Amino acid sequence: MHQRYIGSSTFQFLNDVRLQSSAAVVGPKEGAGLLGKEYDLIHNDLYAGQETWEKAERKILEDAVNTAIEKAGLSTKQIGAYLAGDLLNQNITASFSAQTTQIPFMGVYGACSTSMLSLLLATSLVDAGFVQYAVAGVSSHNCTAEKQYRFPTEFGGQKPDTAQWTVTGAGAGVVGIGGSGPCITHATVGKVMDLGVKNPFDMGSAMAPAAAKTIATHFQDTGRKPSDYDLIVTGDLATVGHPIARELLMNEGYQMGERFRDCGMMIYSEEQEQFAGASGCASSACVTYGHLMKEIERGNLHRILVVATGALLSPISYQQGEPIPCVAHAVAFESDTLTF
Repeated sequence: MHQRYIGSSTFQFLNDVRLQSSAAVVGPKEGAGLLGKEYDLIHNDLYAGQETWEKAERKILEDAVNTAIEKAGLSTKQIGAYLAGDLLNQNITASFSAQTTQIPFMGVYGACSTSMLSLLLATSLVDAGFVQYAVAGVSSHNCTAEKQYRFPTEFGGQKPDTAQWTVTGAGAGVVGIGGSGPCITHATVGKVMDLGVKNPFDMGSAMAPAAAKTIATHFQDTGRKPSDYDLIVTGDLATVGHPIARELLMNEGYQMGERFRDCGMMIYSEEQEQFAGASGCASSACVTYGHLMKEIERGNLHRILVVATGALLSPISYQQGEPIPCVAHAVAFESDTLTF
């Protein structure tokens, strides 16, 4: 008899749970980057037609959720659960957007790992039969996140090369049984850990051990190996943390090769000079719900593992000198044209 919970921390989904549709909405800088043609909507300014940056982030998330539902050929009344999160205090972007959509809402927080955390929870609800359809969504905004976690944009303080640029964007996916979209087969829930890093401008180093741990656990729980995937992507380790994660996995006996990439290094071009790369909930969400799902649809990818990474710091914690605890959650996708 097949088990839903395998190994130490991996869910195995027994029903034909699939991503019915997905949508990615971004700001102007992201739209001018490497994946500009892969997004569903690009806002031309950081205010997205709103009065404040916080309202703009809410608008961007609502656009992603509504676009995903529309692409699935559904209405909001057919969605049984809306699971979403963001980086602002008390998840205000997600909760305020839920007021607009009027879908039963569950707020989720895992920092930048929330993209896959919300998706694995939404998939679990559908797989267990609690709801017919569920929507998972996340957002981030450069100006709102900088204001909360570091310094307001107007301050203009110089950042070190290890810093990252928070993505302005949102991603959403509709989960349901059957259909023609990619199947969601497994999800590995990460454990919180830290490397002792206290610098909020070096999240890549802080998150790398959690990412490597979740990936290694996924392989151990499922019996899979790196070559079983066309692509394995981390969420936002960027140029600093991704090499660390690669080395940690190599020490565990996993040769990751060229199939191992990072969403934070796929969004901006070198000419945009965004320090070590992208970060934020929307880093993994926009790449996954935009570019990667289109690559599966095109037949260029058949089995992928998305490992969203999150630094669980707060202004209070780092002001008190606490190390940055981190977590990573992984979700595996497969197409019907799997060739392994």
